[in-house]
Amino acid sequence: MISNRIDSAAKGSAPGRHQLIPPGVIVPFVLVTALFFLWGIPNNLNDVLIRQFMKSFAITRFKAGLVQSAFYLGYFVLSMPAAFMMRKYGYKAGLILGLLLYGAGTFLFWPAAIAQSYNFFLIALFVIASGLAFLETGSSPFIAQLGDPASSERRLNFCQAFNPLGSITGVLVGTAFIFSGIELTPSQIAAMKTAGQYAPYLRHETMRVITPYLVLGCIVLLWALLLARTRFPKVGGEDELQASDHGRLADLLRYPHFLEAVIAQFFYVGAQVGTWSYFIPYVQEYTHVSEKAAGYFLTGTLVAFAVGRFSATYLMQFVRPNVLMGIYSLANVVLVAVGVWFPGWMGLWAIFLTSFFMSLMFPTIFGLGLKELGPNTKLGGSLIVMAIIGGAIFTPLMGLLSQWLSMAKAMLIPFGSYVFIAYFSFIGSRVRVRQLSHPRELT
Repeated sequence: MISNRIDSAAKGSAPGRHQLIPPGVIVPFVLVTALFFLWGIPNNLNDVLIRQFMKSFAITRFKAGLVQSAFYLGYFVLSMPAAFMMRKYGYKAGLILGLLLYGAGTFLFWPAAIAQSYNFFLIALFVIASGLAFLETGSSPFIAQLGDPASSERRLNFCQAFNPLGSITGVLVGTAFIFSGIELTPSQIAAMKTAGQYAPYLRHETMRVITPYLVLGCIVLLWALLLARTRFPKVGGEDELQASDHGRLADLLRYPHFLEAVIAQFFYVGAQVGTWSYFIPYVQEYTHVSEKAAGYFLTGTLVAFAVGRFSATYLMQFVRPNVLMGIYSLANVVLVAVGVWFPGWMGLWAIFLTSFFMSLMFPTIFGLGLKELGPNTKLGGSLIVMAIIGGAIFTPLMGLLSQWLSMAKAMLIPFGSYVFIAYFSFIGSRVRVRQLSHPRELT
């Protein structure tokens, strides 16, 4: 039996002007907010790497899509250990460890490029994502609990608004410093092979990835040092770390809204990662522009994403987060349908605009899913982060579908994802708590 225990923020009352950031925590708030920017950079550098590795290693879309599989597998594998580690040692320790892993992964790009090994690059990406698993598992619950619970979705959307700025930075850096602008025709490739020039060309293209990742690694390690020297406030019961009740995984089964949030996040991340991973191939296939021009189109759609995040934070003062997300989900259902059935310039702009409407989904799903979890918040947050595995599954699936049918038809996967997210927004996100059969279990 399910009883509806809905707090005042979720009952349908009009959103108020609750305090966004409490006094006295500005420095840790700023440092953690910057992490949203920092993990956005490698997330969307992957979109450039997919195209670059298709060229430098002469591989198919499906095999290049394994970039996202290796990356999001790191999230999946490390999210739960990250939650247990932070449950014991606190958010600060987990965030510092995440930055150290992140930095280590970026430095692995150097030996991977020297070895000219695609598998080595996949290992480096796995290590980077392992660090990001700690950052995302810790940062979102920390921000959500750092202040008034009624403004948690707005606070998360505000911080997450810096994530697309990192994404834009990643794509711009990748387009400018990784893409060479040299795109060979089959006849040119054949001529270079005959002249013995093709292998050196591929090596040169591979080596172009080193510098951006080394610079990024240095910045990340500097940020780890700053966090280490900053005092963090205790949130979510961290002042009672020795207490016995830190939550249990089995308890999370009592919250249908949380379980559906995990599924919604799986579909959302799969849709987002798949769309952006193949946005450059979509643009090139149906408009025949250069790889650099396609890269700048990708940058533009990420700008739309950033604008969507900031505007959603403002709109949530007047529109309930779940309702706003539901409206945006339905908008994307229509836009992706246009991209599937009308590929070309019309389809390009339709897929382009989906980034604006998907912008609020990750933090809003996260915030709605964590409602009323109490001591189970860290574990719940880790499971929602584990749902990022959708990016690892959907991206190669879209690659296969593009090879079997077309690049446009591959967008049917994001189409179905937005349908489910619309359902979650209007129905599944309502806070419910299952009554356990044994009264003792409710204490």
